[in-house]
Amino acid sequence: MSAQDRLTDALYGLGWGTVKKLPEPAAVRLGRTIADLAWKQRGKGVQRLESNYARVVPDASPERLAELSRAGMRSYLRYWMESFRLPAWSEERIKAGFEAKDLHHLTEGLAAGKGVVLALPHLANWDLAGAWVTTKLGIPFTTVAERLKPETLYDRFVAYREGLGMEVLPHSGGTAFGTLARRLREGGLVCLVADRDLSASGVEVDFFGDTARMPAGPALLAQQTGALLLPVTLWYDDSPVMRGRVHPPVEVPESGTRAEKTSVMTQALADAFATGIADHPEDWHMLQRLWLADLDPAKGSA
Repeated sequence: MSAQDRLTDALYGLGWGTVKKLPEPAAVRLGRTIADLAWKQRGKGVQRLESNYARVVPDASPERLAELSRAGMRSYLRYWMESFRLPAWSEERIKAGFEAKDLHHLTEGLAAGKGVVLALPHLANWDLAGAWVTTKLGIPFTTVAERLKPETLYDRFVAYREGLGMEVLPHSGGTAFGTLARRLREGGLVCLVADRDLSASGVEVDFFGDTARMPAGPALLAQQTGALLLPVTLWYDDSPVMRGRVHPPVEVPESGTRAEKTSVMTQALADAFATGIADHPEDWHMLQRLWLADLDPAKGSA
C-alpha cells in the first residue's frame, strides 16, 4: 500500500473513530468549518461543483454560483459528518432523521409481491435514507459499492453499510447483476445510486440540456425481473431531519428492443433526478465531471 493510500485510509478511520463520539452540535460545527475552509481554497472539487451547478442553474450570476458552491460544500460535509456518526446513532435517532413523501409507491410495490428498485442521484445522504429503510420500515435491501482503493478503505465502507443493515455487493466482478436480479425475483428491495456512469455500458441521456451517461442497470433489472423502478430524490432543509420523495414508477415501454427500452427508462430516471436537483441544487454532491462535453477525449470515448 502506498503512503497516500495509508493516509487516506487513516483519515477515514479517524473520522469513523472520532467524529461519531462528538456531541451532535459539535459535529455540525466541525463539518461547517471544514466545508468553509475547503470552499475558500477553491480546489478542483469545489471548482467542478460550481461548474456543474452552472449547468443546473444556467442563469445564475457568478455571485449566485459562489453562494451555491459554498452551500454545496456545507451540504457535502453534513453528509460526511452524519455518515461518520450514523453507526453510533440510536434506532430512535435514525427513525426521526428522515421523512419521505409518497412512500406508498414503495410499500404498495413490495406488498404486491413485486421486487422494487430504488434509484437515487448523489443528493443529500443516501446512507441515512438506507438506514431509515432498514430501521424504520424494517425492510432489508441490497446495494452495490464501487471497489475503492486502497482495499482497506473499500472494506471500511462495506463494513459500515452492512452495519446499517444493508447487503453490499462489489460493483466489479460481473456477479452483482445476477444477485440483484435474484433478490428482486424473490420480492426484495434493491437500492442503487444511479446518476453517473462513465463506462462503455452507460446510457446517454439528456440532462439539463446536454448529454451525460447514466447506468443501464436499474432499467435492465426492472425489465428482466418485473420489478418496479422508482426514482428517489433527497434534500436537506434547515432542520436536523432530511427530506425525500419517492417518485411514481418508471414504466417499461410496451415496444422496442431491450436497448431502446433501456434508453427510454434511463431518460425517465434522469428527468426525475433533474427535478429533485433543480429544486435543491446545493444538495447535489457531484464534485466530478459528469457531462460528456466536460470529459477529456480519452474518457469521453471510453
